Amino acid sequence: MIQASEPLKDEFEPTPKSLQPTVFWRIAEDIPDGLNWLLIAVSIIVPLTVWWILSNYTNINPKFLPSPQDVMGAFQRLWEKGFITQDILASFGRVTIGFTLAAIVSIPLGISMGAFASIRAVMEPITSILRYMPAPAFIPLLIIYLGLNEEPKIALIFIGTVFFNILMIMDAVKFVPKDLIETTYTLGGQRWQVLMSVITPYIVPSIIDTFRINVAVSWNLVVIAELVAADEGLGKRILLAQRFFKTDEIFACLIILGIIGFALDLIFRWVLKTSCKWAFD
Repeated sequence: MIQASEPLKDEFEPTPKSLQPTVFWRIAEDIPDGLNWLLIAVSIIVPLTVWWILSNYTNINPKFLPSPQDVMGAFQRLWEKGFITQDILASFGRVTIGFTLAAIVSIPLGISMGAFASIRAVMEPITSILRYMPAPAFIPLLIIYLGLNEEPKIALIFIGTVFFNILMIMDAVKFVPKDLIETTYTLGGQRWQVLMSVITPYIVPSIIDTFRINVAVSWNLVVIAELVAADEGLGKRILLAQRFFKTDEIFACLIILGIIGFALDLIFRWVLKTSCKWAFD
């Protein structure tokens, strides 16, 4: 008895294959430490190599694109004259004071706005409006009100960061699970206990991350403030270099700013991981 044969498959028909995850393209997973450090090195070496090639083997005027060795020479020159240490300390002090004041104001206000709808209704509109006003636009008023000393520079940093901090902390409070709050009330907790023992500890990682992000804004603003009126600081050093067309010194100051910012970012990440280990479980 002849049986019907099964239909033959097209020999050219592609065989379905499941997409295998690779180490490089894993979603929401860590990569091996070796690969991580390799990629970090590549991200630094490749731009430096391109810069070195363009500045040494093209016809670009060195005044417009100084070579890495010229920038290193400018850094050494500024270091020997004592300008680097002096300017870094001046800028760092202004950022520290201004950002600390913004943090002191933003933490309780942001938590209050996130926890109490009544306070949010009163404060959120004006805070949102002020957030969209460019902080550098306040410089003329700050100079008129506070003069040309340290006060307007610190005030500019405060204005430029406090409103972003407040709204980001407020949004973090909104994501606190209501089950935790209701459980606290069920166990006899009071309102202040909910604020201090439930909401505040829960959003500590978000607060640290908020500060990690917004501290970059403070460094942008301190440079702007020093460009306008300052006797020392990295922004002032950049302005002086621009006046005398010393682009190598401008590059040196920009690299210093980038290194400082990267170091601060790493510090905030370390604080987050060491003080909030439970948030990474």
